[in-house]
Amino acid sequence: MPPASLAHADLSRRKFLALSGAVPAALLAQSVTSRALAATAAAPAALATPGPARKIPIGLELYSVRAALARDLPGTLREVAKIGYGLVEFYAPYYDWTIPYAKEVRTLMDDLGVRCYSTHNHIESFTPGTTMAKAIELNQILGAKILVLATAPNGTNGAEGWKRLGATLTATVEMLRPHGLTAGFHNHQTEWVKIDGDLRIMDVLAANTPKEFVLQFDVGTCLEAGADPIAWIKANPGRIRSVHLKDWAPGTPAQEKGYRVLFGEGVSPWKEICAAAESVGGVEYYLMEQEGSRFSEFETAQNCLASWKAFREKT
Repeated sequence: MPPASLAHADLSRRKFLALSGAVPAALLAQSVTSRALAATAAAPAALATPGPARKIPIGLELYSVRAALARDLPGTLREVAKIGYGLVEFYAPYYDWTIPYAKEVRTLMDDLGVRCYSTHNHIESFTPGTTMAKAIELNQILGAKILVLATAPNGTNGAEGWKRLGATLTATVEMLRPHGLTAGFHNHQTEWVKIDGDLRIMDVLAANTPKEFVLQFDVGTCLEAGADPIAWIKANPGRIRSVHLKDWAPGTPAQEKGYRVLFGEGVSPWKEICAAAESVGGVEYYLMEQEGSRFSEFETAQNCLASWKAFREKT
């Protein structure tokens, strides 16, 4: 994609990019290492384990400002930094970037003092060959450490299907490790459905991936599904390295409910969630996420950040 704009990027998280030309996995390191060394050297150090004295950073999942991002990525990053976010997470269309454009984005981020610790991806980023090689290089340029699978690939059904996906993601963790990266998964409400006795999809996925595989926790979708967020965090110590601060309230979008509530306006028990995430879950950073509200995208991001800061002052 040319540097001018992301205006033609696909805003859907569920559309897979039609890419081909995969090469054997054995060529992966060879195809990436020489180009990635400089970017790796410039990337920020690995995130430290959170402790009671460490302030956990707050960032913005850029899906929250997706319309603005598609029109003007540089301007959006500047506005996000101006609002006060020092951290961003790019969602799947970033994969369309050229390598030179990714370097331009990283230069701008450095100028703004903004970091990127993780990206959202489709399955091609976890598929050995040229597609994974590109994802590795892009993430090393951005300074990201975690490639998060934003949604399961089509055809992932039943316990066996999710176990197979777990095996794929486990292999991905091993392939990413030499490059200073790891993998993760972002839950939606559908992953809280029981598929194997009392086991839910998320339970099956957690049981079939290694401890270093990140279970990026979307709070709102968990609550909408009727699952217990505190119990989930405590059941997976050290694996909840990032949390999406998406609130939720019963009701319809027409009532400005559901995901349209701002942070702190829904039913999420944030005090208990953050306490569990920080004492047990191993959270390293929080990400504000909003799917839309009664305000504009930037106003929504600003209001949510103000509510988060007020909440943290009390805790």
